[in-house]
Amino acid sequence: MIATPAQLEHGSDAPASNYLNVNKTIASWAFTLDHKRIGIMYLVGIAVSLLLGGLFAMAVRLHLWMPEGALFNEDTYNQVFTLHGAIMVFLFIIPSVPASLGNFFLPIMLGAKDVAFPRMNLASFYLWVLGAIFFLAALLMTGLDTGWTFYTPYSSETHTAPVVAATMGVFILGFSSIFTGLNFVVTVNTMRPPGMTWFKMPLFLWSIYSTGIIQLLATPVLGITVLLLAAEATLHIGIFDPKYGGDPVLFQHFFWFYSHPAVYIMILPAMGVISELLPVYCRKHIFGYKFIALSSVAIALLGFLVWGHHMFVSSQSALATVIFSGLTFSVAIPSGIKVFNWLATMYKGNIYLTTSMCYVLSFLFLFTIGGLTGLHLGSLATDIALHDTYFVVAHFHYVMMGGALIAFIAGLFHWWPKMFGVMYNEFWGRISALLVFVGFNLTFFPQFYLGSLGMPRRYASYEGREGFPVSAELLEQFTRLHRVSTVGAMVLGVGLFIAAGVLLAALFYGRKAPRNPWGGATLEWTCATPPIHHNFDETPTVDDPYIYANLEWDPDEGGFKPKPPSTPTPSPEHQPVG
Repeated sequence: MIATPAQLEHGSDAPASNYLNVNKTIASWAFTLDHKRIGIMYLVGIAVSLLLGGLFAMAVRLHLWMPEGALFNEDTYNQVFTLHGAIMVFLFIIPSVPASLGNFFLPIMLGAKDVAFPRMNLASFYLWVLGAIFFLAALLMTGLDTGWTFYTPYSSETHTAPVVAATMGVFILGFSSIFTGLNFVVTVNTMRPPGMTWFKMPLFLWSIYSTGIIQLLATPVLGITVLLLAAEATLHIGIFDPKYGGDPVLFQHFFWFYSHPAVYIMILPAMGVISELLPVYCRKHIFGYKFIALSSVAIALLGFLVWGHHMFVSSQSALATVIFSGLTFSVAIPSGIKVFNWLATMYKGNIYLTTSMCYVLSFLFLFTIGGLTGLHLGSLATDIALHDTYFVVAHFHYVMMGGALIAFIAGLFHWWPKMFGVMYNEFWGRISALLVFVGFNLTFFPQFYLGSLGMPRRYASYEGREGFPVSAELLEQFTRLHRVSTVGAMVLGVGLFIAAGVLLAALFYGRKAPRNPWGGATLEWTCATPPIHHNFDETPTVDDPYIYANLEWDPDEGGFKPKPPSTPTPSPEHQPVG
């Protein structure tokens, strides 16, 4: 049986020395090679990016409260929208799980002291910071209004300085992503402990490994593309802009050849988090381990073949669109395998609704909606009508926010006690999960209907104009749906702030956490809480990471501990006499 909040009142003493207090100087953090500290620094930067991108999102939703727009003129709206998308994608979602939770826990799950290349790991963080500075420069310059995709000719004709700053930021962030992916792939290949074969690895490591492969193979394409875009914007070389003899569809091919695999850079680590949490809170071995593990690799490989479905309405040939449509449906198969196995793991499980499990259940509901609505956009007949409408916005957010963000929060609540040695308030954690779930659906579900009614995305107003006629009845529907969406965004924002408050309050007021509060069987739960500087004093013993029968509740520590070896019953001829 898993720990209850009452049982968790009995915390264990934290070790005298751990990675947080071994050296408290600023320089020790700035130049650290400890993967755990680098993960924490990434976590702080990613949280700030989420806050900034979220504030821009709130501004967009408030502006759309009125049909004519409530806050900005059209140029300013385009800039706010662009910064929201670029910050959330490049500074938050892509690095969220791998750079923070992956950096912190991948070596510990391997029983290792650090990643394969600690200095490269630190360099990747500073490259992320440098890329963020370029985005901040673009924000201060104003005028970046191309959308987060930087489509030409918009990105090569106007406001050259902020476009160049933002694209160079993306270029630098790409190197950060490559360094991280290379480090993780090499670490998994070379630093697994004795006995940890490929099919004894935690599924979180499978997802991080598959993500690293995508980062290594796809990110250079984005780097070259944005570098060419910056050269075109400054030197007027004809590559993508038709004014100079370039081809804008070529940019779309280059951009989406990276950006659709980037969708899996965002979602594969989230799937790994869910695969790790579900069996713990169901007290049951993960169902179909090998299928889940290999489906991560399948998603990574198939993800490179489907970029053309973003361009069904461009100048692609009919044959190409049919091929890309079929490949798009095929990539849904490994995702469906994961969802089926997650649900099978829950079947007849002893489910305990901790805060993390509440977020996991939210993920299953939201991600499934996002995946199923993607089939509409993969179908040629329906995509033509739904392309560039709010239906696409809703689908994208159900996958990215309903998937990546929700899983990221679930992972934070799950591993927070191990990272910082403190327990949080479960009641308010569950309240945050409820508000996030309700607010998310209120925000984005109406947008499916908006898109089916023909509401284009990225429009600063919807009152009707030349080229976009709107009847009085349709305008009333648009207004009602936009306002429901805006109210939902406010509820979602409140839920996220409560979640952040619960975690931060635990740092100051939380009771001490036991070594293994949830009863996990992976190696991170066998090290100290918080972990010591070098993670383990000796290489831990490797066993099946999803067997929970070997754990028992320890009332003295307030957590789980390994069961003592059972004493065999003596045979009758060896029974003691008398």
